[in-house]
Amino acid sequence: MQGQTRLAAGRTGQGAVPFARSHTLDVLRGLAIAGVMAIHVSQSFPSNIHAVDFAFMCGWTGVNVFYFVSAMTMCLMWTQRSGETNPTRKFYIRRALRIAPLFWLAIPVYLAINGTGPGDNAPYGIGPLQVILTATFLHGFWPDSVNSVVPGDWSIAAEMTFYLVFPLLITAFGSRRHLYLALAIVLHLVNVCLFKPWAFALFSAYYGQAHAAFVWTSLHISFLNQLPVFLIGCALFFSLRDGFARSDAAIYAVFIALSFIANRATGSHEFNYLMINLVLGALVVGCIKLAIRFQPLEALGRNSYSMYLSHFAVIYGLRQLWPLADGLVSLLVAYVVTAALSYLVARATWHLVERRAQDLAHRLTIAGPDRSSLQPAVAATAAGMR
Repeated sequence: MQGQTRLAAGRTGQGAVPFARSHTLDVLRGLAIAGVMAIHVSQSFPSNIHAVDFAFMCGWTGVNVFYFVSAMTMCLMWTQRSGETNPTRKFYIRRALRIAPLFWLAIPVYLAINGTGPGDNAPYGIGPLQVILTATFLHGFWPDSVNSVVPGDWSIAAEMTFYLVFPLLITAFGSRRHLYLALAIVLHLVNVCLFKPWAFALFSAYYGQAHAAFVWTSLHISFLNQLPVFLIGCALFFSLRDGFARSDAAIYAVFIALSFIANRATGSHEFNYLMINLVLGALVVGCIKLAIRFQPLEALGRNSYSMYLSHFAVIYGLRQLWPLADGLVSLLVAYVVTAALSYLVARATWHLVERRAQDLAHRLTIAGPDRSSLQPAVAATAAGMR
């Protein structure tokens, strides 16, 4: 309850204005899914023009934008519901019913598409262990479970693990953003200096040196390496709400300096990743402060989760039927078609799956006397909060 009190005591003046509506958060989600689709389309339909393919490959940063927006959205939702009873239980219900139904549907679909044989993300193939870990959202903790059953599921593993710890963090830290940043620094240094070198040696011996690159990538996308991004997102939310201070800049400067030193000392190569994330965080803050709106991107953003899960299947299907030779025209057309088809799939899954899941979440979490006032619009509002 102390954390709830601190949240309620936070300033709610001009700093709260950017979060009064979720339009800009939807724009950011739209930009994020546009970037994610760009990198995967370019991998299957390369233009063979270095500058163009490189620009499309930079779409990987979209996942990190999702992380920032997710952290800010969770803080926003938690502070808006600071007076409700049993907030942690209700939080878990809402998050589980937002993410799990579509993800569980994706598991058999991608097993049918990709099979269970050995691959880049599963050197020894996919078995019951990988499927069980994926279905329980624990796949982020074992290298050959990440991205092996559902393409791109590493970010969903990170998201769900963050959701698991978020109520504990915000209850303990409240709106004290410096604590989020301090924990981000500690975890980053622990990962770079201790965990990553130890885990790399352990899993390289387990999978063999021939798969060292696979192990390195798995550790890079691990939750421990992603959690500081979420924590920075939480800190940025409260900085936007309550106002930035010189102490914020000082902490970020210390973060950069310590990360640089740790990177040079260990060779873990995570300093550049941190810097990219700090730049992305600044861009996210800038968009929110400017209250940017753009309806086409907002539409993509409201459907970004389903589009994220489905666009891999769309690209696979297009690749089987594609009549154009690789080149710039092929890449651009494939991108537009992928975005359009993924959006249509997302609209279908909204009506068939997501809306029903959100209605159920609302019924399970609404206060008893208010159950009769359930409105379909509630689910539509919840769907915008990934």
